[in-house]
Amino acid sequence: MSVIVAGKLYVDPQDRDRFIEGHHPIVEAARGRPGCLDLSISPDPIEPGRVNNFEHWESQEALDAFRAVAPRPSVSVAITGDQVLKHEISHTEPPFD
Repeated sequence: MSVIVAGKLYVDPQDRDRFIEGHHPIVEAARGRPGCLDLSISPDPIEPGRVNNFEHWESQEALDAFRAVAPRPSVSVAITGDQVLKHEISHTEPPFD
């Protein structure tokens, strides 16, 4: 069963670019790991302090294996709010016929 971790984080708008850049090593490492189908930490185009997080893993085991060796962010930026959830996916199909 594949796993998606997705949601939004909030940081001070002045720190958002530094936050994203500080997570670049994590994104790069994850994308090189077996079982990572996609991972992105990106700025929201509308809200200045919002960071969008999206992770798609082949399985919970693949996610756990990455988290056991994942690098730490290279910066320390306070997260002022978040709404990130993990979803277990039992079925996937194209969104349009």
